[in-house]
Amino acid sequence: MNTTAQKGSLLAMSAIALCAVSAGVFAQTPNGYLRDSSGAVVRAQNYGTCVRTGYWAPSMAIAECDPDLAPKPAAKPKPEAVKPKPKPEAAKPKPGAKPEAAKPKPKPAPVIEKVTLQADALFDFDKAVVKPDARKRLDGLVARMKGVNLEVVIAVGHTDRIGSDAYNQKLSVRRAEAVKAYLVSKGVAANRIYTEGKGKRQPVKNCTGGVSKALIACLEPNRRVEVEVVGTRAGVAKPEAKPEAKPEAKPGAKPEAKPAARR
Repeated sequence: MNTTAQKGSLLAMSAIALCAVSAGVFAQTPNGYLRDSSGAVVRAQNYGTCVRTGYWAPSMAIAECDPDLAPKPAAKPKPEAVKPKPKPEAAKPKPGAKPEAAKPKPKPAPVIEKVTLQADALFDFDKAVVKPDARKRLDGLVARMKGVNLEVVIAVGHTDRIGSDAYNQKLSVRRAEAVKAYLVSKGVAANRIYTEGKGKRQPVKNCTGGVSKALIACLEPNRRVEVEVVGTRAGVAKPEAKPEAKPEAKPGAKPEAKPAARR
C-alpha cells in the first residue's frame, strides 16, 4: 500500500510540473504567433514552421515566419544622374545677338508611396462561383493595380451563418480560391496571391429567424471574399509653392495713406 501511495504522489507531482512548464513555454499572447517564455516564436517539431495563434491575421505576418506576407520596406529611388550644364554661347560682335538659351529645369525626383486597394465579391447561397457583378469589381481592381509594384494580394473568404462550422470553413476557402483563379486569369502572378477562409466567424450583417428565402437574402453581404492589394507606386514630388512677389513701387509714387483711427 505504501509503495502504491508513493507512486501515486510521484505521478501527481510530475503532472503538476509538466503543466507549469507547458504554461510557461506555450503561453499565448495576443499576437499572431505562439511564443515561449523567452519571447521566441515556437516552431512545429515535424515541419519547422511557426505556430500561429487564433489571433493571427495576414496583417500580423512577420518576416521570420511568413516572408511573403510580411510588409517589405519601400525601395529607395535611385538618384537621378546630374546632367552637365550647357556651355554659354560665345559673345558675338554683331548687334542684335540672340539671348543665351534657357537652361533645362531638373526633373522632380520620384517618390515611393504605399498603395492599398480593396474590393469585395459577393456569392450566391452555398456557391463558390464568381458572379458577373463581382467580376466587374475585380476587373476594376486589376485596372487600379497598373503601375503598382505588387507585394501581396490577400483574398479572405467568408460565409453566412447557415450550416455547420466545418462546412462553412471549407466553403469560405473555396470562395477565396475562386477569386484567386479569376485574378490569375487577368494576369496577376499566382505566387503573389494569398488565400484564407474565415468561415462564418466574421459576419458584417446579422439577421434573425429560421432558414428561409428572406433570411438567405438578408445574409447575402456575409457571403463574400475581401481582397486587399499591397504594394508601392512611384509618384512625383510636388514643388514647393513660392511666395507671391509684391509689386515694386513706381518711382515718385506716393505711399498709400492709411485712414486715421477714430478716437
